[in-house]
Amino acid sequence: MSQHAPDESLTIGEMTRRTGVAASALHFYERLGLIASTRTPGNQRRYARHMLRRVSLITVAKRLGIPLSDVQSAFADVPLTETPSHADWQRASRRWKRELKTRREGIERLERELTGCIGCGCLSMKACGLLNPDDALGTQGAGPQRLSS
Repeated sequence: MSQHAPDESLTIGEMTRRTGVAASALHFYERLGLIASTRTPGNQRRYARHMLRRVSLITVAKRLGIPLSDVQSAFADVPLTETPSHADWQRASRRWKRELKTRREGIERLERELTGCIGCGCLSMKACGLLNPDDALGTQGAGPQRLSS
């Protein structure tokens, strides 16, 4: 295994080996502005070593079901063309933590509502605040409006 200098760039093959991410995905992330590369005189892509962290965080986000648009927001202030500082990553981390907290609260609220809805057994679309808030479907007529053909 060779040792790399911190400022040495990586080929796309090295990036795929190190991150486990397909070259096509790296190209896609680059088009979205999530990562960046430079070109050699022979027009080959080269990635700065600090892109490894960005790609790894994108991979983790995808595993957690976090949309790439949210990753873009979290990375908004993290420099692409120079090695991000510890402070840059801390800002991104705080932003991401706030987003995750909001998501967690939404999931917990949905869980409470679903548990109440499934457990109540009321079978009343009029009383169900989850599936039919304020009986909005009642204005469309009697019966199961969502299941009508």
